[in-house]
Amino acid sequence: MVKIKKEKKASVSYSAKDIEVLEGLAPVRLRPGMYIGSTDEDGIHHLVNEILDNAMDEVVEGFAKEIIVFLDGSNKVTIKDNGRGIPVDKHKKFKDKSALEVICTKLHAGGKFSGNAYKTSGGLHGVGLSVVNALSDFMHVQVFRKNIIWGQKYKKGKPFTKLLKEGTSKEKGTLITFKPDVEIFGNDTYLNPQKIYEICKYKAFLFKGTKIKWSYNIDYYNNSNAPEKEELCFSNGLVDFLNNISSSSSLLAKASFSDITAINNSRIEWAMNWEEDKKGTIKSFCNTIYTSDGGTHEIAFKNTIFKAIKSYGLIINNKRINSITLEDCCFNMNAILSIYIEKPEFQGQTKHKLANKNITKTIELAIKDRLEIWFSQNKELFIKLSNNFIGRMQERIDRKNLLDIKKKSSQKRISLPGKLADCSNQKAVGTEIFIVEGDSAGGSAKQARYRENQAILALRGKILNVASSSYEKLINSKEISDIIMSLGCGIRENFNINKLRYERIIIMTDADVDGAHITSLLLTFFLQEMPEVIKNNRLFIAQPPLFRLSDGKKTFYAKDDEHKNKLMKEFKSKKKIYISRFKGLGEMPALQLKLTTMNPENRNLMKVNLNEAELPNTINFVNDIMGKKPEKRLSFIQENAKFNNNINI
Repeated sequence: MVKIKKEKKASVSYSAKDIEVLEGLAPVRLRPGMYIGSTDEDGIHHLVNEILDNAMDEVVEGFAKEIIVFLDGSNKVTIKDNGRGIPVDKHKKFKDKSALEVICTKLHAGGKFSGNAYKTSGGLHGVGLSVVNALSDFMHVQVFRKNIIWGQKYKKGKPFTKLLKEGTSKEKGTLITFKPDVEIFGNDTYLNPQKIYEICKYKAFLFKGTKIKWSYNIDYYNNSNAPEKEELCFSNGLVDFLNNISSSSSLLAKASFSDITAINNSRIEWAMNWEEDKKGTIKSFCNTIYTSDGGTHEIAFKNTIFKAIKSYGLIINNKRINSITLEDCCFNMNAILSIYIEKPEFQGQTKHKLANKNITKTIELAIKDRLEIWFSQNKELFIKLSNNFIGRMQERIDRKNLLDIKKKSSQKRISLPGKLADCSNQKAVGTEIFIVEGDSAGGSAKQARYRENQAILALRGKILNVASSSYEKLINSKEISDIIMSLGCGIRENFNINKLRYERIIIMTDADVDGAHITSLLLTFFLQEMPEVIKNNRLFIAQPPLFRLSDGKKTFYAKDDEHKNKLMKEFKSKKKIYISRFKGLGEMPALQLKLTTMNPENRNLMKVNLNEAELPNTINFVNDIMGKKPEKRLSFIQENAKFNNNINI
């Protein structure tokens, strides 16, 4: 027997000597994501935000009125304000360092903890400037105080020079130039002029009258859409901001509601309006910082608006308003909310979300009563808004019903509409469904079809005109429901072309005016509810004959009078030609229907095409002639009647 000697496991020491203490700004460089969220494009622009937020704090406190932002081509940015300037005297705790150096090199050092230097501010954690310094290859800070320019340079977070007198000037404020470190952000992450310009624009909107002078070295950023130089200043503040994000052509009403109020040591400022038929945009800010993920202030804002709408609706005895939801009244709302509070609590250093719980009551007290008064002063506008909210509520209910229809349509064949004579082939490839009008036409088509791959859906008369009907009517229409369930692919946002049960959809109606009307109604339905069916070349129109011509030996079928007259010339004999006119598909013998219209070898199908580039014009045209406004149809008839020489009166 061979003995195997067991080796002892190497011991891993874990004692006091293994405990590391990272001094100064070393933790920031080691774990930058903890301080700026990431080291990608968002992270590098967060550095700009930190410095710009500090400059805006000086504006909010009333010490500055102008900010200069310049982006150089070497990925270097300069930001200057004309505020008080960072203190440069010796710090009481660090006797050998100036307050400026302490702020730039120590985490959690700043003038925003006690509340004495700043009542409201965006930079709360005392890490903004020091983090920028830590993650910059180079940073130069200049302070303009008492006619002296004080300056100090840093490299990767550490002082590169002492605090020096760099000149004299009557200006005041702070100028910071920094270049993000490629060791942290990599060689492929650059400051984006368009993004920084938008940040500056937001700040200028938020505090009306503030001047932000923006410029950048355009020679290095050829592909940027940002203006090379612009002075951003908005005298109307949030109202200008609201107009900037709103689509003036599609607003439900031109009037907007805006106001400012001071309450509970806070200042609440807002502006709002509503879009007619598209999703709105809500942007919220706290102490000029954009809270892109919202937070307690944005939730409170939307809840307050919801309460005010329901409250005033009940005052004017609009009982249906009680059934709307928060989503119904805020879905198409554009709004800007800007609050200034003393001790904001952000989730994380990146400050994308506000967490202050005590802000809810403050916002309700500031806004609710004022909004109700505005509604009472603009009663007609409120009625227009409430009708829109109620309509959206009904759409929401209808969408739920549509999902129910979709669920039903995907069930087994036994749950398909009773009017559907399905084909025996279970796969969509090679199959087609004929949509016909009436039981008699359906009966003839069932006898004429090829059962293996041709299905027949018989409708009861003319279907609903979906262009002039509500969701509620569409859902409650038996014919529409039968079509949706038979096709199995859903409609609108629930549509899935891969679930279409047939390869072709063929509209087959009588070759007369009524048949043309039914065809137009069906085409309107497919364009509005299932446009992808048309885009994927799956919709066709059958071409049944209107006349049968025979001399006993030869038989021809004509689709209309013009075609009939042309075919008359095909008869060479002098025998009498018998002409019979089909009253409809239901009157046509099954054998003739099969021969002329349903047999793939003999029939003629008209494919319905949809030009993607012309889609908006097509939709507008259909809405004009099939929509809710009769004056549009009248105008179309008047303009085009002169082109029709075959009008029977």
